[in-house]
Amino acid sequence: MADVSPTIVWFRRDLRLSDHAALAAAVARGGAVIPVFLSDHTVDALGAAPKWRLERGLAALMAALEEKGTRLVLRAGPAREVIPELVRETGAGAVFWQRAYDPASVERDTDVKARLKDDGIEARSFEGHLLFEPWTVATKQGGYYKVYSPFWREVKHREVPAPVAAPSQLAAPARWPESAALEDWQLGAAMNRGGAVLEHYVSAGEAAALARLGTFMRDGVAEYGETRDRLDMEGTSRLSGYLSLGEISPARCWHAGLRAEAEGKAGAGKFLSELAWREFAYHLMWHTPHILEENWREDWRAFPWKEDRRLREVRLWEQARTGMEVVDAALREMYVTGYMHNRARMIVASYLTKHLLVHWRIGQAWFDDCLIDWDPAANAMGWQWVAGCGPDAAPYFRVFNPETQAEKFDPKGAYRRRWIAEGQAEPPRTARDYFEAVPRSWGLDPAADYPEPVVSARDGREAALAAYEARDF
Repeated sequence: MADVSPTIVWFRRDLRLSDHAALAAAVARGGAVIPVFLSDHTVDALGAAPKWRLERGLAALMAALEEKGTRLVLRAGPAREVIPELVRETGAGAVFWQRAYDPASVERDTDVKARLKDDGIEARSFEGHLLFEPWTVATKQGGYYKVYSPFWREVKHREVPAPVAAPSQLAAPARWPESAALEDWQLGAAMNRGGAVLEHYVSAGEAAALARLGTFMRDGVAEYGETRDRLDMEGTSRLSGYLSLGEISPARCWHAGLRAEAEGKAGAGKFLSELAWREFAYHLMWHTPHILEENWREDWRAFPWKEDRRLREVRLWEQARTGMEVVDAALREMYVTGYMHNRARMIVASYLTKHLLVHWRIGQAWFDDCLIDWDPAANAMGWQWVAGCGPDAAPYFRVFNPETQAEKFDPKGAYRRRWIAEGQAEPPRTARDYFEAVPRSWGLDPAADYPEPVVSARDGREAALAAYEARDF
């Protein structure tokens, strides 16, 4: 269809070819399709590990597009300038993309759409990063849900469109616009020597995501309800990193869960409900965007959190030397692999915000920098849930005891031995890798004595309860 102008498909956190509504619409429109990724302020704001992981995801997407006989155009700069420039360079008549929901992206996309439409260019955004658009889920009174359980009851029987296959071919333009080289962006530079360690633990791209989903549905989902909280077992789906960058769609995961449930696999229902927790986080971010930066509950805004990141206890927490083995093991797992088990995230967050009484924003920022599955909505909601200041939060008096949590979810200490080298004559590679990944300036030595607790489980709990009870909630 040579008479149809090209369509620019603006990729963002949707680095896949299948079940991609914007890409499918571009193919249906006819004419050439010009895939584009833009490094703008939203990319600049990413932490070291998410940016490193983005580079791997982009490389995988570029390879997948090359297999289709096309390519990914890379540009850097403000979207409000770069996207219209690409339209003029290519003669594109349309720009399509899949929606983002964080405030910075919404503001950007609204501005770009208005500018394109003023220029007579078709500009369309599509769903695909979520199962349910946040504004479509409402209480009977027309408001938004503040508690997960009724949210789950509202959405669990909703129909989710089945995922669609990747296009069989993508028509290339007669002339390609200029593109930056991915390696010149140096997205992984901030990881320093930790990047080489992380490489051993990470796979990227849509093919890897689909393989992981298949393995989990075959081998893991049936026992998911029983094993998902065990730190010493591979009981989780490990799909979060792929979902974060959109290398797999939540709809594909949802339908895989429905099939498993229909097959009688007991853990499938719990898996579906955990996908809905991700939806709930976006629901909250959309309706109350202050959750990303402020205490969600107003009555917590005067709580006397410690907010100085230079404090000794904060530094020891970041360096995974709190003296609480399960806390340190989890933080080291994150530093080495870019991932942390969900149960461990709760234990780690509770220790920081309750035992140490440090502001949850400090922990949120550390996770922002260290997690390859970083997600703005999930990270903010998770930290506020544990701290007690968020929606559907754990009550302030619920203080996770790291010692009893370890006994319950790592009963034989396998998880702790996997990540803590001190005290082991022959520590495994996973534990040794932590010392290869951390900055040399930290001066850490695997042969050193394991540190004493910054604060004991009992003393930390008592201090937390005293501080909370002094407040008039």
